Parts: sequence; C-alpha cells; structure tokens
Amino acid sequence: RDLGVHTEMLSDAYIDLIAEGVITNERKTLHPGKIIASFCMGTRRLYRFVHNNPMIELHPSEYVNNRFVIAQNDRMASINTALEVDLTGQVCSDSLGYLFYSGVGGQADFLRGAAMSKGGVPIIALPSTAKAGQVSRIVPRLSEGAGVVITRAGVHFVVTEYGIGYLRGRDVAQRVLEMVNLAHPRFRKGLLEAAKEKHYIFADQIPPPEKDLVYLEKLERTFELKDGRKALIRPIRPTDEFAFRNFIYSFSDESLYNRFFQVIRVWPHPEAQRWVNIDYERTMTLVAVIEEEKEVQRIIGMAQYGEAEPGTVEVALLVHEDFRNQGLGTFMLRLILEIAKEKGYREVSMTLLEDNKAVLHIVKGLFPGIKFERGSGGILKAKAALEGRSVDGC
Repeated sequence: RDLGVHTEMLSDAYIDLIAEGVITNERKTLHPGKIIASFCMGTRRLYRFVHNNPMIELHPSEYVNNRFVIAQNDRMASINTALEVDLTGQVCSDSLGYLFYSGVGGQADFLRGAAMSKGGVPIIALPSTAKAGQVSRIVPRLSEGAGVVITRAGVHFVVTEYGIGYLRGRDVAQRVLEMVNLAHPRFRKGLLEAAKEKHYIFADQIPPPEKDLVYLEKLERTFELKDGRKALIRPIRPTDEFAFRNFIYSFSDESLYNRFFQVIRVWPHPEAQRWVNIDYERTMTLVAVIEEEKEVQRIIGMAQYGEAEPGTVEVALLVHEDFRNQGLGTFMLRLILEIAKEKGYREVSMTLLEDNKAVLHIVKGLFPGIKFERGSGGILKAKAALEGRSVDGC
C-alpha cells in the first residue's frame, strides 16, 4: 500500500494498481502525491487515463533519469531486467551477442539512484532460463559481442525465481556462489565447473544442491530483539561461508569450548565449507542474521540438527554472547526441532557440557523433566521424544 512511482516509462500496468489503492504516492519524499515519468507507452486506455490527470507529471528524461533526483526518493526500489548475467555480476540487457535487442534506457541511472537513496534497493530481476528452459541466463561469461550495461561493481541485488543474490562488496568467489545458486538447478554443476576452470573459486568447492530449494523460504522467521531490531532466521546457504567464519571468530574461548568441546580458532575453507553446504534433509542448520549497516548482514545465532541414527537427530545451538538472554536461542532451538519432526524424526539426542548453563537452561525449558546422563569431563547426554506444534505453528 501507498507505493509511489518515479519511472522513465509509464505503462498500462499502473492503472489497476492506482485503482486498487496500491499506488497513492502519498508517502513520496519527492513530488508527494504525483507520479513522475518521462513518457508513456501502452494502449488507448493508458492515454485516456493520463490525459488531464493531475496525479501525473511528465518531465524531460534529463530530470527523471538524473540519479541525484532519483536518490531524493527515500526507499527507492529500482527494478530492471537483463538478458544475461555472468558469474561475476556483469549485466547485459541490450544485446544478444552482436545483435542489438533494445537500448540501455535508464537502467544504469535508476540503479545508481536507488543505491544512493536512503533505504533504497537496486535490483536486477530476470528468469533463470530462456528458450523454454533450454538456456541459462546465468552464464560463465557474457556472450561474444554482448554489451556490459551494468558493471560488476555497480550490481547490488540479483533476483531469479530461485532466490536473491547479494553481490555488493563481495569478492569473486562469493559472487560466483551467489550467482550459481540463482541459476536453474540443472545448470548449477556446469557453472561451478566453469568457475573452477577460471580459478574463480577453490578447486575443492562443494557443488550446490541440484534440486529446487525454493521451499526453504517457508522455514524463514523473524525474531524481534530487545533493541527493536529484527533478526531473520533462515536456513544456512553455501554463500554464508565468510559470514560463518566471522561468526565463529567473534566468540570467546569459553563459548567455543562449550559448543565444540575444544577451542578452534582457525577455520580454513575445506572445513568451513562443510558447515555451510548441507543437504537440508538429514542435516539442517538455521542461522539468525541481522543487518548491521545498509546491506551488510551478520550471523548472530546458529541452530543445527544432524541425523544420529534412523529416526533420531542430534541438535546443537550457539548464540553470540551479545544476543543472549533475549529468547533467541529458545526460539531457534524450538524451530529446528519442529523442522526435524516434520522431516519424520521422532527423537532428539543432545550432548553438552554441564558448564554450558545457557543451553542447559533452554533444553530444560523445552523438555521439562528431562534426565541427563553424566559422563567424564562434565559431559551430559540425554534423549527426548519430539513433540509439539508443526513448523507452521512456530
């Protein structure tokens, strides 16, 4: 509701949105109450709607497409499409090889203007395939003769039907993993192999799942922290390797020992990638992330399960010291247990240190009356039946 419009081209699509009250322009910080455009293109219905309509103002392109003007619209969302995007984030939107398909229009202007806008979101959105699914639009390199309309340095978000990739500030390896996961599952392995040949990524990089993981979005939840910020809880992704290492490196020796039963201070790529590349069936990891500054996410919590034996999963939990005693750990552990139950598991096992008071308190709260077996070195073990609500009820 209350969307506002600042666009190069006005089309028929806006008419119904205005009629439904979706577009009101009331909350615009520049030209409130007005639709700002440079030209119209559509049916006779559109031209009749625009004629003498006080809501609509047409201005010269040098004004409408001026990035500094665009940026004066707070929370500006710029959505443009592309013909193909390569693994490093270069965008071609005007040609099929040497054959020109269209002009560049205001794509670069609006993308940069949105990036400069307070709370703005610059988006490149495209289907993952073309020609009825036979050709990938995510490619190892742009076609010969294809024009680079948006350079890799200027791209923020890339969106396909398989998810959202964030490229801004990422190194080449991170960009490749983001883009591979946006491709159709049928093309992911080939794209990864092409990236290895170009030495964009490690030679031992674990391939992404060759299946559609869009269903994982239903597992996402939000949790409000005491300071009012909202943490997004979602399944871990292969692209989280860098953030995962930063998460682990931020802990005290005591917290690391409580979680891993030893202090591990170095997490090289071969080890770290095994923690972020999972099958989402026999193993599942949820992470809680917050946005510390614009478009910069930080992991603050992690809950996991792994199949210990048929019908039984072992669970673990780790929440950063700065975000404990807020209910986040309880929320995440409850959610991971409910996911395990939905996957068909009926029993949970736990192994933790008796000095890990925080997790021990959470477990006792979720499983009243649970009995622990005490082992050597202060290790506690227990099993419990999985009961409670479904994932949708969390």
